[in-house]
Amino acid sequence: MAIKATLIFNNTGKPRIMQWYQQMDVRTQQETLKEIFRLVSNRPESACNFLEGSALIGGNDTKIIYRHYATLYFVFVVDSSESELGILDLIQVLVEVLDKAFVNVCELDLIFRPDDVSSILSEIVSGGMVLETNLPNICDVLTAKNEINLRTR
Repeated sequence: MAIKATLIFNNTGKPRIMQWYQQMDVRTQQETLKEIFRLVSNRPESACNFLEGSALIGGNDTKIIYRHYATLYFVFVVDSSESELGILDLIQVLVEVLDKAFVNVCELDLIFRPDDVSSILSEIVSGGMVLETNLPNICDVLTAKNEINLRTR
């Protein structure tokens, strides 16, 4: 499995979206989230956006790749075979799709429309595997879904 988790949390560590692609109990998920927040929030802005996981997260076999935008951290936990730059590009695609879907995405969009965010994320990643990275293709699928939803109301 390439991607182990996709996490979006704010500057205080409060999770906004958590998608786990490997089985683990809720307590372990919470501990993992706290550990990842501790690792990424203490890094200076000038540091690179990827680091090795701690023992709790998977050690040397796991990488944490993240981007910090305004008040949100977008984090992907991946195995060591994944390309850091490829995942950074994937984060950029996710942010751009969210920005198009919500028109200047902000933390409140993630709080009040988590189902929409999860739907967008599932168009990009499913079961820990990347499905699509082409921005126009993703936007076209989301537009078609919205049109179907409007017709069925």
